[in-house]
Amino acid sequence: MIMDETTPLPERISEILESQGESGALLQQVLTEIAGYFQARTCTFHRALKSEGFLELIGQVGLPPHIAEIAGRIPFGKGMAGVCAERREPVTMCNLQTDDTGVARPSAKDTKVEGAVVVPLMDGDGEVIATLGVGKDGEHDYGSEEIKTLEQCASVLIGAV
Repeated sequence: MIMDETTPLPERISEILESQGESGALLQQVLTEIAGYFQARTCTFHRALKSEGFLELIGQVGLPPHIAEIAGRIPFGKGMAGVCAERREPVTMCNLQTDDTGVARPSAKDTKVEGAVVVPLMDGDGEVIATLGVGKDGEHDYGSEEIKTLEQCASVLIGAV
């Protein structure tokens, strides 16, 4: 299949994951594709370690090295990804730089991201197995179609977890 910008994003990332190559490199390509689609500075993919109550960063695009290290292991309920995992629903923020709710962790401001969204990946039993997030330069309110597209991407990525 020849892919271009008219091919829906979930189909494009499915094609990438089905192609030949090392799984880590394919995941990186998928995250880069998602970031590009959303014109995002960052894209993160965390696997849930449910028994330990943590999310483990298994792929990312655009995080500064010291933030990638901090984001490497996030407790459920902390930060946008952790809150998303705990609530089992998307978490959005128009501008995490000005967040005073406590959802965005202070170190998240070092990403220089403003508009951000994280969606959960759920298994058949409704348990969170991972989270997928993007963060854009500039304030941005994510609409239902954008969240739906990111959730569809998350569904495709379930096989990669």
